[in-house]
Amino acid sequence: MIENMNRLGSPLIILLILLYFFAFNAVAMAESMAIPPEAVDDQRIFWGTASSFEKPGSVDYNALVSATTEYKEAVKAEKNTAQYWLFISKANDRAIRAISSVGSETDFDLIVLKGYLEGLTPPIETEDITELALAQLSN
Repeated sequence: MIENMNRLGSPLIILLILLYFFAFNAVAMAESMAIPPEAVDDQRIFWGTASSFEKPGSVDYNALVSATTEYKEAVKAEKNTAQYWLFISKANDRAIRAISSVGSETDFDLIVLKGYLEGLTPPIETEDITELALAQLSN
């Protein structure tokens, strides 16, 4: 009887070890993506690291900047004056802060300009987070 238990025990232990190995590596096996180094455009990446990400988001940056009070003030100012560019700079800063807030408060580990990742070969699908960023502007 004990001999039969030993024969069953070895395969069972091996099976448990394999299950343990696969269970913990399944998390590590989550699909990690990267932007090819030759396609990295830092001007289109607002949050995260291009070399490794799992949940990319994209934002309509023009819509976000246009929604700021600073941009609305810039439109009222005379174009190309110091005051105009000051408002534009503040509008851009505020948009970037809103995007950063979304990045730090959600699971999105890369946030880029809308259309950037979809235009790569092969394309990378993103979720549009513009509404989340617009909500941050009101905070």
